[in-house]
Amino acid sequence: MGINVRLRKGFDIKLAGKALNDITEIPASDIFAVKPTDFQSLTPKLLVKQGDEILAGQALFYDKSNPEINFPSPVSGEVLEIVRGDKRKVLAVKILADKETKNIKVKIPEVLDIDGIRNTIAAANLWPVFRQRPFAVIVDPADTPKAIFVSTFDSAPLAPDLSYVINQNRQAFDKGLEVLNILSGKNLQVGVSGENGLKDIKSGEVNSFSGPHPAGNVGIQIHHVSPVKAGEKVWYVDAQDVVVIGKLFRDGIYDATRIVPITGSEINDPKYLQLKVGQSLSGVYQKLVKGNNVRFIQGNVLSGAMSHPEDYLSFYTSQLTAIPEGDQPEFLGWLLPSAGKLSLSRTFFSWLMPGKIYDLDTNMHGEERAFVMSGQYEKVLPMNIYPVHLLKSILAKDIERMEALGIYEIAEEDFALCEFVCTSKINVQEIVRDGLDLMRSEV
Repeated sequence: MGINVRLRKGFDIKLAGKALNDITEIPASDIFAVKPTDFQSLTPKLLVKQGDEILAGQALFYDKSNPEINFPSPVSGEVLEIVRGDKRKVLAVKILADKETKNIKVKIPEVLDIDGIRNTIAAANLWPVFRQRPFAVIVDPADTPKAIFVSTFDSAPLAPDLSYVINQNRQAFDKGLEVLNILSGKNLQVGVSGENGLKDIKSGEVNSFSGPHPAGNVGIQIHHVSPVKAGEKVWYVDAQDVVVIGKLFRDGIYDATRIVPITGSEINDPKYLQLKVGQSLSGVYQKLVKGNNVRFIQGNVLSGAMSHPEDYLSFYTSQLTAIPEGDQPEFLGWLLPSAGKLSLSRTFFSWLMPGKIYDLDTNMHGEERAFVMSGQYEKVLPMNIYPVHLLKSILAKDIERMEALGIYEIAEEDFALCEFVCTSKINVQEIVRDGLDLMRSEV
């Protein structure tokens, strides 16, 4: 048994539109798209061209900086179009899907060991499901990690109930954990919720975390269990990708199916959908979205990516959200007393109703101003670092100070609450990503 961690810093944002535990299977779209823009710091090199016939699991492109990392097709079919942007940058590979998916069949070794697992993952083109700290990028397959982490709960606003999701494919999940435990050299760290966590985990060290968001973030769990120092690398895998790994080592195929909640106050019937990576979302939104002036997000409202109704399900997306756009002026703004406005301070009377559920829009209630020390970030970031000092060292491009202040520990999602509470309206997550990219180029 691992450790029990009680986090007191953080904040739970209670929003309207949480998905009920009910799964609806959405018919697969005819057109799928795999987007190189889903992956950090990737320069893709195409392996297919328009008109090619491909199988599910076949590599569509690879990373120029590390040719061992290939990116698989979620379905079989015909390459319909290579979508390009400025300077012929590859934005998407569109696929006209077959009615029945035909998969590449990967041979599974009879006895699982580290080398056999690595070779199987490479043959299935599944290295992209493995990411690392530092830098929050896809791992280098040649590296040996200090540990592998899996978080089995998500504490973000309207996040999926991962215990419910995992239990839909529990055998595959358990198989995936078994594989990861061997791959990690018996140093698999599994994070569970201290309130209603997943039970009966048979592989790895189980660590319990309780407290407000961001308790479910894998970066917070790494910080409290096995902090990343200079020269060290820790890998992590999303819970649903553990299922993907389990199915690979059980059935010998890449199954791109995900159970994804569609959430938010602009959704008519918030629920879980069974989708595939790369699936067109236009039919989903047409049926379920209420209004017209809506912000579409792949992910949660704090750290998700802005999307649009004609988008495709991104590679790492485990949640869809739709909330009202906040583009309407507000009379008197924060000067108008109200019990219906969310505040982490006692500016509004809503602090008297800690269980209140809010219907929030995207209005920032102000614009960027001087970046000053306020103590706000420290209240919501349960990490032993100085967040404002670190951010200012990134802005100054002070490599040594960034390293000393903990740049190896963090990713954008860990600072998302800092951005939410910031009265200076600073783009905190953008600064963090700039710092990670700079540090990676210098190491």
